[in-house]
Amino acid sequence: MIWLVILGGLGVIALTGVPVGIGLGLIGLVILHFLAGGAESLAVTAVWNVFTDATMSSVPAFIVMGELLLYSGLGRRVYSSMEPFFRRYPGGLLHTNIAVSTLFGSVAGSSTATAAAIGSVAYPVLAQKGYPRPAIVGSLAAGGTLGLLIPPSNTLLVYGATQNVSIGKLFVAGILPGILLALMFMGVIAFLASRNKDMALRDTRTVTLRQKLLGLVDVLPLIALFTIVIGSIVFGIATPTESAGVGVLAAILLGVVWGDLTLKLIWKSFVAGAVAFGAIGLVVVGALVLAQAISILGAPQQIITSISHSGLSATSVFFVIVAIYILLGCFFDGLSLLLMTTPLVYPLLTRLGFDPVWLGVMITVLIEIGMITPPVGMNLFVLSAISKNEVSLISASRASLPYFVVMLIAVVLFTTFPQIILFLPNLMSTL
Repeated sequence: MIWLVILGGLGVIALTGVPVGIGLGLIGLVILHFLAGGAESLAVTAVWNVFTDATMSSVPAFIVMGELLLYSGLGRRVYSSMEPFFRRYPGGLLHTNIAVSTLFGSVAGSSTATAAAIGSVAYPVLAQKGYPRPAIVGSLAAGGTLGLLIPPSNTLLVYGATQNVSIGKLFVAGILPGILLALMFMGVIAFLASRNKDMALRDTRTVTLRQKLLGLVDVLPLIALFTIVIGSIVFGIATPTESAGVGVLAAILLGVVWGDLTLKLIWKSFVAGAVAFGAIGLVVVGALVLAQAISILGAPQQIITSISHSGLSATSVFFVIVAIYILLGCFFDGLSLLLMTTPLVYPLLTRLGFDPVWLGVMITVLIEIGMITPPVGMNLFVLSAISKNEVSLISASRASLPYFVVMLIAVVLFTTFPQIILFLPNLMSTL
C-alpha cells in the first residue's frame, strides 16, 4: 500500500506541477496519518532536528556567497584571464568555457549560477568570433554542471546535512572527480573540433608567457576564497557554518575590491540567497516528512530483504538505481531529485556496503546529468535564455549529448575505481 501511495503521489506531482516540497510533504503526511496510526508528530520532530542542526545553517550562507560572486562580475575577469591559455588549441575558447566553469564552480556551489555567470560572459564573445552557437551552449551547459561537484557544492552540503555525512569529506571527495570530468569535457571538445572545422577556430595571435602569468592575477581571488573556505573545513580550523560565514565576508570584500559589487548589488545578493534557500527549505521539509514516513513503515528494510532474495549483486542494484536517477532527472530538478530519493537510496546502498561519501558524490554526478537532460534540464533553459533563443532547447539538448555520454562513462569509471572519489577523504582521515 505504501508504494502505491508514494508512486501515485509522485505521478501527481510530475503531471500537475504541484511544488515538489508541498507534494512530498503531503504524501508523507497521508502515509503517517492513514498507514502509521496518526504519527504526524514524528515528522515535526524530524524537521526540527535537521533545521536546528548547525550544519544546515551553513546552507543559506554558502548560497549567499555564490550569489555575491554572481553579482560581482568576477566571472568576466576570470574568463579574460584564462582565454589566452586555450585560444591556439583545436576548439579554442570552448576549452576556456570548461576551465573557467571549473574555477567559478569551485566557489559558486551551484550549477545554474555557474552556467549563468560564465554563459553571460562567454556566449556573446564566442558567437561574435564565429563559433557554432549550439556548440557554445553545449560546452557551457556541461561546464555549469561542475558547479554541483567542485566544492563547496550546495548539493553535497544538503546531502551531508540531511544524511549526517561529514561535509569536509564530501567537499574533498568532489575535487578529483570534478577535475577529471572537466578534462573529459575538454577531450570531447577536442574530438568534436577535429571533426567539425567550424569548432576548430584558433586565434593565432601570440601571447607571451609573461602576459599569461600576469593575467592570472584575476584568478587569484577565487583561488584564495576556495582555499579559505575549503581549507578551513578540511583542516578542522572551522565548522562548515563558520567557514561559510567567512566565505560571505570574503566574497563581499573581493566583489567590492576586485569586481563591481555595490551596496545595492550586495542587497540583491542577500535577497536572491534568501529566496533560493526558501525554495530549498520547502523541498527539504517535504522530503523529511516523507523520509520519516518511509522509515517508520520500514520501506528501506523491505527493499533490502527483496534484493537479498533476488540474487542481484550490489553493483547490479546500483546500476538499476543509476537508470532510475537518469529517468527521474528528465522530470525533476536536482535538489528535488536528491531529497526525494535519498530516504530510500541511502539506507539501501549503505547497507549493501557502499561508502556514504562515495555515494554522495555519485548521486551528485547523476544529478549533474539531469541538469543537461530535457525536458527539465535547468542549464539548458538558462543558456537558451542567455542566447536570446538563438539556440533552441532542442538544439541545446543535441549539443549537450556528447557530454551526457561522457558523464555516463564517468559513472562507470567512478564505480569501477571508487578510489578516484575516496582517495582524498581517506588521506584526510590519516592526517
